[in-house]
Amino acid sequence: MQTIGLVGGMSWESSAAYYDLLNRGVEARLGGLHSAKTVMASVEFAEVTALQLAEDWDGVAEVVAAAAQSVERAGAEFLLLCTTTFHRVAEQVEAAIEIPLLHLADVVAEAGKAEGVESMALLGTQFAMSRTFFTERIARHGLEVVVPEAQHHDELNRIIYDELVHGRIVDDSRKYVVSLIDELWDAGAGGVILGCSELELLVKQADSDLPVFPCTTLHVEAALDRALG
Repeated sequence: MQTIGLVGGMSWESSAAYYDLLNRGVEARLGGLHSAKTVMASVEFAEVTALQLAEDWDGVAEVVAAAAQSVERAGAEFLLLCTTTFHRVAEQVEAAIEIPLLHLADVVAEAGKAEGVESMALLGTQFAMSRTFFTERIARHGLEVVVPEAQHHDELNRIIYDELVHGRIVDDSRKYVVSLIDELWDAGAGGVILGCSELELLVKQADSDLPVFPCTTLHVEAALDRALG
């Protein structure tokens, strides 16, 4: 079993989900008392969020790369960034380490292709939806990626930052997101990416007739394939 490196803290709810899913996944695959071999460095969410809002991406990259290097020194054999938004600095982090980085967008794109979809809608933070760093990486795999209309971005951001990162699950927010997924389906999307780990706390496949691609779950499954392969 390879040791999986994790850079977390963006948010801690997301990191907890990664840790939980990795260990449950190893137990399901191997049985008995087996658990995942992991090394995690957790950054301070308020610090990197302040740098993000200031558009200081070199500063974000410095913090996240330092965490990645500490994970590498501790024995990790490949790396996951437990975040979607901060994949904005993934290439800078990758350049700062010797071990491979398992990029979330590549994992999601491969999952979409495996399901035979040609167009995927991205739900996530306002930043992830309004910038192209994530959608362009997916598009390199030959998929079309669409995002909700701009008037929905603020409400999705509020749901993520005011509720989900604090572990609050609000039924009205679930209804809002599900109705938005239905709109995206009507607009031609063949699947929807839950492009923020916290959204997986709110929306499940059972809530939608459109295929749902939960980023954290897919990232974990790909990491387990690699670690146990």
